[in-house]
Amino acid sequence: MREVPRESSARHFFTGATTAIACQMDQRFSYRLYIPERREGDPERYPLMVVQHGTARTATRYRDAFVGFAEEQRVVVLAPYFPAGIIDPDDLHNFKYIEYRGIRFDLVLLAMVDEVARRVPIDTRRFLLHGFSGGGQFAHRFLYAHPDRLRAVSIGAPGRVTLIDDTTEWWLGTKDFVSIFGKDLDVPEMRNVRIQLVVGDQDVEGWEINNPHDSNWRPGLEKQGATRIERLRTLRRNLAEHGIDTRFDLVAGAGHQGVKVIGHVADFFRSVLKEPAGGDGPTRHEVHR
Repeated sequence: MREVPRESSARHFFTGATTAIACQMDQRFSYRLYIPERREGDPERYPLMVVQHGTARTATRYRDAFVGFAEEQRVVVLAPYFPAGIIDPDDLHNFKYIEYRGIRFDLVLLAMVDEVARRVPIDTRRFLLHGFSGGGQFAHRFLYAHPDRLRAVSIGAPGRVTLIDDTTEWWLGTKDFVSIFGKDLDVPEMRNVRIQLVVGDQDVEGWEINNPHDSNWRPGLEKQGATRIERLRTLRRNLAEHGIDTRFDLVAGAGHQGVKVIGHVADFFRSVLKEPAGGDGPTRHEVHR
């Protein structure tokens, strides 16, 4: 019988769509990858795209939805998985606000990126990040915390947004940003990140986001608007007031359905990957599709 190298099975499971992999920094959390099989002409280090799930935690579904994009653009996809019920068994929202009961989900994600880089040749300096709904909440707050790590961010239909506002506490505003993150909010660096805001033009149901008796409500949230469209426009205006340009995609025929905006997210990231890393920011415009 031919001897099989000990590492062969591990290599097999680290190509294509991987199984769930425990984060070595904190094994309560895990991630899935899509890794294109290396071929002639590939970059020395693949660009990295992180796809953050929402409240329903459909990490595998989102990872799989970007497989075609990963093969076409030769990028590695990382889909983190942050379970509900960490510490509080009834909690659904932990990761969305970056910091939760001593857990820094931004640092867990960065640890995952470093772990992947030890196995797969990826460019970890600046990566792409997309999240929809709860993932969109995480994505824009991660932008605030680590703009220097992002080449581009796609913020999909967040039900609650954090505004740059030094009079209102986190997570509605950024008054206590330094005490949470140990550094100042770096608005000039945020201007270097390509930003997409994306939401369906039928995303108007408010039952999940206008819920003052739930744990994820803060007084003042109602001022952001009654729908996810209105709240995303509020975020856009706030960023513009600080000189941060965005692309706004209003997707025709889409409700609160992450799969229906994926094509627009892919188009945005294609445009980013055509540019040299660290290029000029986007021109402010609105797209209706």
